Amino acid sequence: MSKDISHDDRRETAHKVVVIVDDNSNPFELGCASEIFGLDRPELGRKLYDFRLCAPHPSTRMRDGFFTLTGVDDLDAADDADTLIVPNRPDVEVPRRHEVLAAVRRAHDRGARLIGFCSGAFTLAEAGVLDGRRATAHWQWADSFRTRFPTVAFEEAVLYVDDGDILTAAGSAAALDLGLHVVRRDHGAEIANSVSRRLVFSANRDGGQKQFIAQPVPATVDESLGPVIRWAAEHLSEPITVADIARYAHISVATLHRRFLAQLNTTPYAWLSRERVRLACRLLERGDLNMNAVAAAAGLGTTATLRTLVRQETGLTPTAYRQRFALAGAGS
Repeated sequence: MSKDISHDDRRETAHKVVVIVDDNSNPFELGCASEIFGLDRPELGRKLYDFRLCAPHPSTRMRDGFFTLTGVDDLDAADDADTLIVPNRPDVEVPRRHEVLAAVRRAHDRGARLIGFCSGAFTLAEAGVLDGRRATAHWQWADSFRTRFPTVAFEEAVLYVDDGDILTAAGSAAALDLGLHVVRRDHGAEIANSVSRRLVFSANRDGGQKQFIAQPVPATVDESLGPVIRWAAEHLSEPITVADIARYAHISVATLHRRFLAQLNTTPYAWLSRERVRLACRLLERGDLNMNAVAAAAGLGTTATLRTLVRQETGLTPTAYRQRFALAGAGS
């Protein structure tokens, strides 16, 4: 059962996010979780999450002895989490503590949302909650993971996997991508964009975008899509097509298609459609534009297209999305 936050629940109480830290945990992913879920957001006028750290022992030695973490809650705090972020660490072949795995299973049984950053997928799999589910972790552990947990559908090329109530991210910065995805799922696109601006980090990397995988350097280095994407993003409300984007880039449509697949793991048409839906969602959150005006401003053309694509992206109708995520002072 997914633990999305309802519009009314957001006003009454903050969603409880708890991170379990265990011996040799990675500081980077802990920092990502703290930055996204733990900081106050005075610019938003409200607290997004109630954030806590817990550990099975009073003193936890972090990865490679970088520092020792003390002064956090004991493991009982995990039993009160709406979202539980499980421990990750580089020594994936070493079994997790029985008390940590038991806490993960209890959280899953009562319907809490579970998140694993990087090697956190190993913790989730050891706890037995990933059987028959989709998951990811850093690409370098793909073979090891598949060998140990053959009943899990491991996806090695993606940044993160959202499987409803269990979400996993690949290595390092993908924790930020997944964290922002969770904020977007809980609070809407505008709030997620605000958090990403504070992080000075892109809010637009989808889970399906490829992880970096070491390959031989090609004879000719392909040009980045960055300038092309920026141009297209600035013209979403206009009736631009994939052919228009290719003309701007001075390449053929076929070449554009290959570059999108290679760099973003998606097609130009799918990217353009998704970005227009995200723009539509921001417009729904911000103000009183009627559905015809939102569809036009987002370059979607008709309200029927707006309704179909917003439902595909968010699971909600445009009206329900606005009611759920409307910003303070915006029309409903």
